[in-house]
Amino acid sequence: MELIIQEDNSEELTPRVDNVEEYIRKLEDGDISEKTKEMEEYEKETGRYAIWRNVVTESFKRWLKGEKIYNRDKERISLYVTDKTKSKWQNFIKDSNYSTISKLIRNSVKTFIEDFHKKEIDQEISKINPKTVSNISHALKEPLTSIKGYSQLLIENHSNKLNENVLETIRNIFDQSILLENKIIKFLDNIKQPSQSPDILLIEDDLATIRLITSYFESKGYNCKGVVSGSKGIEELKNSTPKVILLDIILPDLSGYDICKTIKSDNDYKSIPVFFLTAIAGSEVEKKLDETKADGYILKPFNFSDFEEIFEILNNKSS
Repeated sequence: MELIIQEDNSEELTPRVDNVEEYIRKLEDGDISEKTKEMEEYEKETGRYAIWRNVVTESFKRWLKGEKIYNRDKERISLYVTDKTKSKWQNFIKDSNYSTISKLIRNSVKTFIEDFHKKEIDQEISKINPKTVSNISHALKEPLTSIKGYSQLLIENHSNKLNENVLETIRNIFDQSILLENKIIKFLDNIKQPSQSPDILLIEDDLATIRLITSYFESKGYNCKGVVSGSKGIEELKNSTPKVILLDIILPDLSGYDICKTIKSDNDYKSIPVFFLTAIAGSEVEKKLDETKADGYILKPFNFSDFEEIFEILNNKSS
């Protein structure tokens, strides 16, 4: 069906003259020969004629009854929608602040366009290099800090030596510098910086082991992130790409063997080296290497020298 998008005047209308029907009858019978103030107001508001070729126009009649008549710079748009869609829209406006379907559509389109442009801007902003952001911040804040600082100094220490006009100007400069500084901070905070992937993802349910290993790798200049369950490890992989994964086999939710199979069967992750970190006997772990496609294993309790192969991988990927 065709849905004409124009103002729906189903709400109660306020007539523009006391007795609309009587007023229209007098116009049609020629009892009113001079242009009335209502005619002038209507023609000024809409750009249309109230009377055309001695006939009272239908739009003028509707206007007299209180309807909104758009001027000529507005264009009527037709949409073809199903009865089901129209019914949904009508039900929605009954339960909302929208009094008409046309208002609902206009506001929906406006919101969509605004959101679309905002997303475009956010995408462009997200491409800005972090170093560039830092340089922008420094370039903007450094002179602003000086302006704010000297203004405050003059206000606090020399206000009695300045005439009122000069003092008011300095106060205004100080206030505006604070406003500008807040805007700069807000803008820079909204720039989404790309998250840094950890060098090592450690999937281990023992917090003490996580603290020990992360501290050790960080002391060597590598970023190590620890998570306490298999599901959290898989979730972390959706947001980052570590260079190496250290994986406990016995976890509270998933088997390390199954997690490794999942990683190695995924084209996005299968190239990431996975090493089991476990207290299970080495002979048992070796039986699972082919099946899980793990790259190796480290037994608990471990020595830090056991991580030499991990460092070799990290160094090769860094070079």
